[in-house]
Amino acid sequence: MNTSTRTEQVFLILTALVDQPRHGYGIVQEVARLSNGQTQLKVGTLYGALDRLTGEGLLAPDRDEIEGGRLRRYYRLTEQGAAALAEDAERLAAHAAVATRRLRDRGVSLPGKLGPAGGAA
Repeated sequence: MNTSTRTEQVFLILTALVDQPRHGYGIVQEVARLSNGQTQLKVGTLYGALDRLTGEGLLAPDRDEIEGGRLRRYYRLTEQGAAALAEDAERLAAHAAVATRRLRDRGVSLPGKLGPAGGAA
């Protein structure tokens, strides 16, 4: 998948797997935590994305475990996946910097850590 076509959900799935392998429900929980609850992955969306990302070599199955009689497949971020995530993060940060600068130039107050135009939050 071209970096410009990866969705925010895919970006967050890759980010959720940076620190450790996770199973599907663990990925859903971590994505919700990373996005402050703004992104709630649906199971169909998650497993479709996991299949695509595995096929692209960005993720790999890590292990299968049986927990409470249910099979849990854990996924891990590959080196190729980490490189793709780093590229996406850099691209998004550059876009955000341009947008922030242009908004400040227009005198728009920015919420949160970005603070108002010309000052801290």
